[in-house]
Amino acid sequence: MRLSRHYAPLLAALALALVTALPSDAVPHARVGSENPAVPQPFGAECRTTVTGSHAVAYCHNPYVDTDRVRLHIECDRWWDIDSDGAPVGAGPAETVRLTGRCWKEIRSVWVSHQK
Repeated sequence: MRLSRHYAPLLAALALALVTALPSDAVPHARVGSENPAVPQPFGAECRTTVTGSHAVAYCHNPYVDTDRVRLHIECDRWWDIDSDGAPVGAGPAETVRLTGRCWKEIRSVWVSHQK
């Protein structure tokens, strides 16, 4: 069966009407990058730890604008000695905080964690 030449323009107009009647979110759009992409802000206090016998001390200095919540973690060497995780302490902008902790006997390792 062949369509007559009279129906071809009507069919084209109907197809065009259907395409333009679609909702705007159904038609794909090209992604346009923003003019100012988000630049990650530097974060994190610089910490120095020292261990003397069974005592550990950490000094953390925060040179950045955001407050860094730092925690001292101590792993004790003896199996029966309890490891400790200190409470978080807020180191504000341009602030230095001191964190301390200890084991009953020797200390195996000490580290500081950071949280925004």
